[in-house]
Amino acid sequence: MKRDTDSFQFQIDQDKPLYSGFYSMKHLTVSHQRYDGSHLTIERELMDRHDAVCLLLVDVKADKFVFIEQFRVGALRESNPWLIEMVAGLIDKDEKPDEVARREAVEEAGVDVGRLEFICKYLPSPGGTNERVFLYVGEVDSSTASGVHGLDEEGEDIRVHTPSITEAYQWLEDGQIINAASIIALQWFQLHESRLRAQWA
Repeated sequence: MKRDTDSFQFQIDQDKPLYSGFYSMKHLTVSHQRYDGSHLTIERELMDRHDAVCLLLVDVKADKFVFIEQFRVGALRESNPWLIEMVAGLIDKDEKPDEVARREAVEEAGVDVGRLEFICKYLPSPGGTNERVFLYVGEVDSSTASGVHGLDEEGEDIRVHTPSITEAYQWLEDGQIINAASIIALQWFQLHESRLRAQWA
């Protein structure tokens, strides 16, 4: 579908670095076209982040998912900052998203991925960060998934869980899963479960 904004114009008038660490922060002055044809100039702080890959690991033969659990500083306002999540990782230079998915499955859950299917690409918080998330579903043998994983040099302490598909759906319903990528992936899987079971059984 072509939208009327496809031909709208914008320009970055100023790009000022504010901080550079694990993530970077910059102050932008941007001019863009309004819907009425006039122009608007805005100033915003932008967190400059690497793109990320998230992978829903599923074993349809055993009727199980493979999830991970780890401490997250962004969840400190929650009653429990140890979150149930999917395997995920940042895309390094010259890496393809599917390569990251397979690498992170080994590093964080100790499993090898068989068939892999792309779900979608989305912007998790475009009001303040330029991060893009590439979401996949991958085929695994859940019987090989257990224990605690992660890289010491990256401060990772990651525990593996292998809930049944029904149990994971209940986690979603009960609000035990509160990160966007896992919610999106589980809801997508609910819509496509029958097809994947037929293809991967």
